[in-house]
Amino acid sequence: MSDGLMHLLDPEAIVLGSDASTNEEIIRILAGRLEMLGYVKSSYADAVVRREMTIPTGLPLERPDNVAVPHTDPEHVLKPGIAMGTLKTPVTFANMEDPDEKLPVGFVFLLAINDKDKQIEALQTVMATIQNPAALDGLRTARTLDDVRAVLG
Repeated sequence: MSDGLMHLLDPEAIVLGSDASTNEEIIRILAGRLEMLGYVKSSYADAVVRREMTIPTGLPLERPDNVAVPHTDPEHVLKPGIAMGTLKTPVTFANMEDPDEKLPVGFVFLLAINDKDKQIEALQTVMATIQNPAALDGLRTARTLDDVRAVLG
């Protein structure tokens, strides 16, 4: 179980086993879901992609499928939410600690947060999940929303 992330995720903003081949593609897929669901403005996807180029969000976990937590400024967000994507084949994100290092990323948690306090809370919830190897292993093999609920509670 992983500490409440499921209550922050919109089930319709979960993409399992995406065929995306670049970090921009998975960001745009997830941002499109958030936009369709009314969480973000049409400017959100471009803003996240631009931010990722200058302030990368890849998190090294010493796994073959690390995590990225892209996000952007609150002005592009209508209401808070998180989209999650797993990838069939990891895509490359730059390491947030060392932007020159490229990381294979298999899990993307796209944050749409319009309140700084809520951003910290959301990040803490995401961090609790990604620091749990069993949760990530469960998400890696999840094929249905019920599988995701079983992992995230």
